[in-house]
This record gives sequence, C-alpha cells and structure tokens, in this order.
Amino acid sequence: MSPGKQAAEREAAAPMAAGARLEAMRRRVRLSRLAVWTVIAAGPIALGIAITSSPTTVEAAAPAKPAGAARTTAVAADPAGYAQLFVNAWLRSSADDASSAQARLAQSMAPDAELPDPAADAGAQSTPQSVMAVRSAQRADGAWSVTVAAQYADGAVRYYAVPVTADRAGASFTVTGAPGVVAGPARAEVQKSSYGVSVPEGDLSAAVGEFLAAYLTGAGEVDRYLAPGVSLSPVSPAPYTAVDVQQVSAVEEAAAGEQVPADGTTVRVLAQVEARDTGGRWPLAYELALTSRSGRWEVSALESGTALNGGAR
Repeated sequence: MSPGKQAAEREAAAPMAAGARLEAMRRRVRLSRLAVWTVIAAGPIALGIAITSSPTTVEAAAPAKPAGAARTTAVAADPAGYAQLFVNAWLRSSADDASSAQARLAQSMAPDAELPDPAADAGAQSTPQSVMAVRSAQRADGAWSVTVAAQYADGAVRYYAVPVTADRAGASFTVTGAPGVVAGPARAEVQKSSYGVSVPEGDLSAAVGEFLAAYLTGAGEVDRYLAPGVSLSPVSPAPYTAVDVQQVSAVEEAAAGEQVPADGTTVRVLAQVEARDTGGRWPLAYELALTSRSGRWEVSALESGTALNGGAR
C-alpha cells in the first residue's frame, strides 16, 4: 500500500476513533448517574459506601493561595457604646432606689458594680447633661478599658474609666467593676498648617464664596460651580440665610496670582466663613480643591473633615 493511501486511511479513521471515545465517555457518565440513583434508592448507608468506594476520575483542585496572601483575622469588637450606656445609667441611678429603671439597667450591665449614692439635695449637679465615650483601649484578649466623659450643666466634665469584657464577635459585653474617675485626655500637638499662602480678593475667593453660598443657602445652583465630572448635592434643607467669606488660605502659590492660571491647575484652599441664620452667626471652615478651566475656577473636591488642618495631602 502506498504511503499516500495509508495517510488517507489514518485521516478517515481519526474522526471514527474520536467519536468512539466520546461515545464511551457518554456511556460511563450515564452508568455513573444510574449507579448514584440506584444507591440513593437503596438508602443513605448505601450512598455513603458508593461515594467512598467510587473511583475519582476528575479532581477539582482548590485554587492555591498565592505566596504572601493576606489572612483574614477577626477584629475585636469595641465596647465603647456599651460602656457609654452603662455610665449614663449608673450616674442617673441611686442605691436608695435600686428598683428604678436606670438602676436596674446599670445592675444588669455590671452585676458586680455598686450603685452611687448621691445626696438628696444634689439635684441636677449629680446628673450629667450628656455622656460620651472618648477613648477605648484593649488591655488583653477580651478585656477593655473605655474612657467615658460626662458633661454637667455647669460646664464641668468628668472622665470615667470603665472596665469591660467583650467577646470577639461583639455579641456579649459585661462591665466587670465600678468605673473610676480619671484625668481627661491630653491635648494633642497640632502640626503647622500647610495652608500658608494668603489668597487675596479676586477670582478664586469669589468662586469659593459663590459656591459655599449655593451649597449652604440655596442661593443658586451648585452644579454651575463644579468641575466637569464632579457631583455634589447642596445641604438640604438650606441651614443658613447668608454666608460671608472671612479668609481664604491655600497650599499652592498659584492661588495667590491675580490671573487665573492655565487650564488644569489645581489648588487646595481653606476657607474661613461666617454663616448666618435666624439663630445667630456661626464660624465655619471648609477645605476645597479648585481647578482652573477656561479662565475661571471650578470646585473639584470638597474635603472638609477628611484631613487635619495642618496635614499636607
């Protein structure tokens, strides 16, 4: 037989062989399904035997974790809110009236803590106007110390350190003892402000004032002062009737020029403003980013509250 004829016969036989292999695989799948349904009908014990004894033809390997992959770790629940609630109830309770709602709440949260015993004529001096957790520190696994501030009508503030035990899921807490009066947090050192460039009256300060007036008083559409692609909704309902810019400082020297610089120039500014309503005047501060376009300044970001006044960003 010539080589050409042999090659032709091999080419003709190849599809037949492939088809035979495919049909054999289909038969095995059908038989496997039939076997599974048979053992299911025979009961759970037979099914367990079939699963453990059947040969595995295809293994689905779990994807391997890349080297250095981060592991997820449980984060301990912060019991600050629980300690705040306890101190509020504890300060409003009295050992002479242990059946009151506040006393029962305090005792349920701290079974081992004694109730206070305020003087009968103490009145409002012994009852705080507001209570707020100001600091949490984890001492050991599940053990916390929460500092809670209580402010009184005369302006005095007392700080209480509260021992709390918490589970890692944050599902259960217990105050493990009476609170202790401690010194308040020290004042943190503030960095020198990065807004060192004084911005004179002109296009930039006017753009800032017009934007904040629209943002806080509803005087005009906010969108007309925004850079393309920036979306920012005004405060609603408008809280103030007027806004006056008192001072504008910037990080970049480009903000101090009399002319609007080339398109795409961005400056970051701190605007000190005075807002007015029927209740009085309110000093406010806003961190803004503005970008030049077509000879005008447009607001590209409102950043107030996102960074320290003195922190460069």
